[in-house]
Amino acid sequence: MSRDLHLNELGEFLKARRASLSPADVGLPTTGEQPRRVAGLRREEVALLASISTEYYARIEQGRLQASAPVLTDLARVFRLNTDQRTYLFELAAKNELPPRSTRQQVEPQLQFLLDDLATTPAVVIGRRTDVLAWNQLGAALFADFGNIPEDRRTFIRMLFTDPALRALYADWEEVAHLAIAQLRMANARHPGDPKLTALVQELSATDAQFRKWWTEHHVAIRTVGTKRLRHPVVGELTLGWNTLGCAADPDQQIIAWTALPDSPSYDALRLLASWAADQNLMASDVVT
Repeated sequence: MSRDLHLNELGEFLKARRASLSPADVGLPTTGEQPRRVAGLRREEVALLASISTEYYARIEQGRLQASAPVLTDLARVFRLNTDQRTYLFELAAKNELPPRSTRQQVEPQLQFLLDDLATTPAVVIGRRTDVLAWNQLGAALFADFGNIPEDRRTFIRMLFTDPALRALYADWEEVAHLAIAQLRMANARHPGDPKLTALVQELSATDAQFRKWWTEHHVAIRTVGTKRLRHPVVGELTLGWNTLGCAADPDQQIIAWTALPDSPSYDALRLLASWAADQNLMASDVVT
């Protein structure tokens, strides 16, 4: 059953990549050709370029056949896959069974201590479905008061599409959202058939046309490093670099930390935000006591 899920996902990925290329993109002649009923390459053209039979390729795309490594290498070449896409392709093809996973991810206390010590660095811990598992004070001040969001709704990609404040925070929201979907696709390769991930995708597909369109495009990306432009309601515009750190206790947990160039306006703004967050926390403590 798990192998079928992986092969079906692999087939859908190949189909999406086939649809994204034209004959001209891969050097095939188009002169005198009859108009095509659908965009992209035909299966027989992919098979020709990969030096395999059309029937063999069709069975791979239909999720009925496990492709060999040399064939996958040829298909990656034909489809001009980048490094992340090749990783996704081979990860799907290599799976034999779903890895064991707990129903609920938890952050070790030592990791929370580490986050709390990063007083001037916003940081959160993201789980396999972009669940926000832990955060520090500055991370909450930068993005959202995660503690006031019900745990079953505390999913970053859901917030990205449904929370107007988070949408407004990102100056380049479409780019950020598109990348988040591509990263979620990569997680789906590791855990196809995960019922909670499937439910999340179905929910967002039903409620947001952009999510539905981008998900079906089958773009993939590994979460690594990057830069984000933010428009924060308290400290104004920020340009922050972000980096991803792995968690040895649970490979499906990732620490995302944001930093600014020293002595830059964004660097000063982060420290101002840290001071503001500390004051807010102090006032909240006074109200409680």
